[in-house]
Amino acid sequence: MNPSIPSAGAVELDAKDLPLHCPNPAMPIWSSHPRVFLDFGHDGNAKCPYCGTVYRLKPGVVVAGH
Repeated sequence: MNPSIPSAGAVELDAKDLPLHCPNPAMPIWSSHPRVFLDFGHDGNAKCPYCGTVYRLKPGVVVAGH
């Protein structure tokens, strides 16, 4: 996982970074809270209930379902 962090503070993810879980190994303290899997809302954002990290899909990313 190699998410980019834009200046707004949200972690931007690509389709290859899914499924999304927080914390992830790229974080400085990746074992800071229990791992939780997050779903993106209709706006393409997700927020961790433990640490408040905001995740956002990169523009143009389409999440394919089954």
